[in-house]
Amino acid sequence: MPSFPHPPRRHVLRTLACLPIALATPSWAQPRQLASGSRSVTIAQIIDTSTGQIDVTKDFLVGSRTAWQDINSRGGLAGATIKHHVIEVNGSPASLRAAVESLKALPHCVALFGSAGDLAASQLVGLLARELPDLPHVAPWLQNVETNSSDSTFPIFASRQEQIGHAIKSLSVIGIRQVGAVYGSTAEYNAYRADLEQIARSLQLSISSYRTGGDLRDLAQSLTPDSPRVLLFVGGTPELVRFSQGVEKQAAQRYLIAMSDVNLQSIQQMGASRFTPMIATQVVPMVNASLPVVKAYRTALGRLYDEPPTPLSLAGYIAARYTHAVLQTLDGPITRANALLAFARRNPVDLGGFHIAPNNRGRGTTYVTQSMVAADGRLVG
Repeated sequence: MPSFPHPPRRHVLRTLACLPIALATPSWAQPRQLASGSRSVTIAQIIDTSTGQIDVTKDFLVGSRTAWQDINSRGGLAGATIKHHVIEVNGSPASLRAAVESLKALPHCVALFGSAGDLAASQLVGLLARELPDLPHVAPWLQNVETNSSDSTFPIFASRQEQIGHAIKSLSVIGIRQVGAVYGSTAEYNAYRADLEQIARSLQLSISSYRTGGDLRDLAQSLTPDSPRVLLFVGGTPELVRFSQGVEKQAAQRYLIAMSDVNLQSIQQMGASRFTPMIATQVVPMVNASLPVVKAYRTALGRLYDEPPTPLSLAGYIAARYTHAVLQTLDGPITRANALLAFARRNPVDLGGFHIAPNNRGRGTTYVTQSMVAADGRLVG
C-alpha cells in the first residue's frame, strides 16, 4: 500500500476546531438586555483560533460547549435556554476590536465568558474596560491575573505565578535556585518576559531568558553546561516538542516545566523527547479525579462528543459551569446589569468539589496540580 504524508497537526486541529459556530452578526435594532418574558439568554465566548493558540482553544471550546449543552438539557437558566454564541478571532488587535464591536450589537448578551487563549484574553481586559464596562468578563483563560485587572473581569483560575511557584517547590528537594525561561516565539518573549522575571524575583530565583527567531531545536542544542537545569517553557505544544528534541541531545540532564497552555495529550502524539523529564502545570483537577464536577464532565463529554477528557477541556467546562452558577443567584430579571452585580459580589462557589473563592486580588483559586510525561509516554499525575 502506498503511504501518504500526514497533514501538519495544526492543520488538523484547525479543521477539528471548525465545529458549527454562531458568528456575531450585528443587529443594531435589538435591545442589549434580556426583555421580560424572553425564553433565551445569550452568553458569548471569544476564541482565538490562530496557529499559535489552537492547541489550547480547540479543547477549551469543546469543554465549554459540553457544559452549556448539558445545562440546557437540565432546564437552562430559570427555564430559559442558554444560547452559547462563539466569536472566532485570529489573535490580531484588529480582529479583537471587531469582536468587541460585534458584542455591542449582540442581543440579550448578559456575559462574556471563557475568553481563550491567554494573549487574546489579556488584550480583551483593556478593550472591554474601555468599550463595554457593563459587560461581565467571566472566567477568561487569563494567566497574568495581577497585571490584567478590571472591575468587570472576573478570573477564576490560578495565575502563572502560582503555577511557577508550585512547579519550583516540587523541585526544591534538589536545591533549585536558578531557572531558565524559554520562549516559543518573539511575540511570547515580548509579552511575557517582564512578568516572568518579576515572578522569579518574588520567588528569590535567578532567571536566564532564551528566545530564538529560528529553530527551537537549535536553541536547545546551544545550551552550555552552565545553563540552568530547570527550564520554564512559555509557548505552544509543537514548539515545546521541538525544543525537547534538541534538549535530549545535551549531555546535561534538563527538566522542562511547561505552563497550563500546553496540551499534554498532544505532546504524547507528537514525538517529544522521552529522555527529558517534562512537567506541565494545570489549574484544574486531574481528568480522572473522583470529584463530582469531574465525573459530571466526563459523563457529559462522553455523551455529547467523541473527544477524550483533557485538562483544557475540563477548564472550559468549569468556566461555563461557574458562569451558570453565579447567574443562578441573580436578584431580579436576567439582565446584563444584574449579571455584573452578581459577579462583582465574588461570592464563593463550590462546583462539585472544586472550590472557587475569589480574593481581593481578583483570583478565584490558587489551585495548581501537575502532571509528568513519563518515559513510556504515560501521563503521571
